[in-house]
Amino acid sequence: MKLTFYGGVKEVAGANYLLEASDPSTSSGQARILIDCGLRQGGGFSEKRNWEPFKYNPKDISAVFVTHPHIDHIGLLPKLVKDGFVGKIYSTPPTRNFANLLLLDSEHILMQEAERHKKSPLYGVREVEETMARWEGLLYHQEIKLGPFKIIFYNAGHVLGSSIISIEADGKKVVFSGDLGNSPAPIIGNKEFLDEADYCVIESAYGNRLHETLQDGFIEDLIEEAVKSGGALIIPAFAMERTQKLLFDINELVENGRVPKIPIFLDSPLAIKITEVYKKYENYFDENTKNLLKGDNFLFDFPGLKKTLTAEESKAINAAPPPKVIIAGSGMMQGGRILHHAKRYLPDPKSAILFIGYQAKNSLGRQILEGAKEVKIHGEKIAVRCKVVNVEGYSAHADQKQLLEWLSPMRLGLKRVFAVQGEEEASGVLVQKIVNNLAVRAEIPPENQAIDI
Repeated sequence: MKLTFYGGVKEVAGANYLLEASDPSTSSGQARILIDCGLRQGGGFSEKRNWEPFKYNPKDISAVFVTHPHIDHIGLLPKLVKDGFVGKIYSTPPTRNFANLLLLDSEHILMQEAERHKKSPLYGVREVEETMARWEGLLYHQEIKLGPFKIIFYNAGHVLGSSIISIEADGKKVVFSGDLGNSPAPIIGNKEFLDEADYCVIESAYGNRLHETLQDGFIEDLIEEAVKSGGALIIPAFAMERTQKLLFDINELVENGRVPKIPIFLDSPLAIKITEVYKKYENYFDENTKNLLKGDNFLFDFPGLKKTLTAEESKAINAAPPPKVIIAGSGMMQGGRILHHAKRYLPDPKSAILFIGYQAKNSLGRQILEGAKEVKIHGEKIAVRCKVVNVEGYSAHADQKQLLEWLSPMRLGLKRVFAVQGEEEASGVLVQKIVNNLAVRAEIPPENQAIDI
């Protein structure tokens, strides 16, 4: 087999891996599949590199296997279709359903960016529809054979329906971790462990860090602080997983009378739609969550929660006096309704902003997190005087310890490990830990260069 990394090297976003195996039935003698096809993200929602031609011919790709529906793993699939891909796309059913919503949302933002930078649109709604028409669902542990490849999906515990992908061909097995979850996590349960592989492509977003333990009552304390100070607690949240986990925790606080009754706004049309999709896939919930549902507990709806779908409803949040909680997208503050609330409440010393997810290098969220006293939003300079709080316990990513624990059962058979989907420092630290702790050859792979495996 040959493995080429066309993204996700020394960066968190842009996962795109080409796997080739010998196949006498094809004219070239090779079968080619992709694992993920993600949008590159950095200082802006997108980067110029997203407009560059693929470094392989999309017409030569027979299938794409998707680990999960975050845009940095699926965001270029419509472009792949636009440029000639005619094969199938495979993922779990929840991933397919979520991907449809996320790609449509992405298309809208990319269209605005294209206009701003005087570029041609990367793709349109038609390409998203064509992409979804090629997309099929696979269950966990369901084996599929495609040419010389045998593929099985396992639960990655990252978001609902996220997958670790095991692929066998040419007498070898390579495992793609996708994004591994911060287990145990409510609703989605634990990631699965595999006990053998020849090669492993492992994510490394938190390869140089350990998550702090999320203290019981952390959110409760922040809400109570907002009540005492008379300010707003604003939370930039990723529409998928982080928002649902947050709602799950606040639901428990409200149901048990542990926080004062104040308005809690979910100001993200995408998060609202995704939350509805969650309700369709209760069979993917962990056992504890299933048991809660038996008691007629509505996980994502509780007294005081106000979901604002329309722009008018969003603007009306301003009229609600503090104290209040506002959960809005996007998670890294690179767009979305959170920017309007940030302009209003970042300068307010009585208010607070809570980060509960990864903040990419150069993102607005990262600037605030690193102590910027002033930021630019919609071309305006905005002072940052509010309290800034970060908690990694809400991260949906495994930390260094968990990554090593997940890799450990495979260590005796592993020939090489490739650390991807992390900034260079994080990937480099994880590589050294794998070598030192597990005695396995590990490296940050080269980009755009085929590796024989």
